Amino acid sequence: MPENASKEPDDALIVNEHERQIIRRTGTAVHYPKGQIIFSANEQADRVYLVEKGHVKIYRLSPDGREVMVGIIRNPSEIMGLAETLYHGKRTCFAGAISDVDMVILTKNQFIDIIDTEHRLALKVASLLGARMRAAETMVYDLMCLQAPGRLALLLLRISERCGIKTSEGIKIKLQLTHSDIASMIGSTRQTVTSIMNTFRSHQCIDVQGREIVIKDPEKLAEWVA
Repeated sequence: MPENASKEPDDALIVNEHERQIIRRTGTAVHYPKGQIIFSANEQADRVYLVEKGHVKIYRLSPDGREVMVGIIRNPSEIMGLAETLYHGKRTCFAGAISDVDMVILTKNQFIDIIDTEHRLALKVASLLGARMRAAETMVYDLMCLQAPGRLALLLLRISERCGIKTSEGIKIKLQLTHSDIASMIGSTRQTVTSIMNTFRSHQCIDVQGREIVIKDPEKLAEWVA
């Protein structure tokens, strides 16, 4: 795996069972079906979200209406919506459900009350915000310095680390991302992603089963990151 690949978050940055129980007792459980917007740009940021089940994308809209991913996919046991809520500004991004998502929502005051007493969680939040800032800097570097095949290879490797399931065929990514979704994550077009994916398949780096991607040879895929 390349040195600049982000592994955020690790186990030290996601909430543990004790913290989840506290958040569940305090907050409100909400279900979002696949494709639903969870929050939008320009909304007042006054909520914090704990992902219990499913995956969420963070994105902005370009002037021509295209989605542009600006954050790493949020996974179960992750808290999201933090920075702007603590700052109490307006949202600059959208959050959308990639799959069916279950969440617990806390108001800003509820969340502050929790971290006032749960100091380990407060430290975890500070570490998580730092890790996400570093991940954002890495994303900018990748867009500036890597060609599209390298960006796509790196994205697949990162997602496989965070969301992949080891099988006899390889590491399976079960997010069912469309090529348009992937294009928005690497600053490219759907047509380019389709072409590169076909190249990766021909080199037996990956396999595609419907919308599920299998990383067959991570080392060979990593050779495209140059």
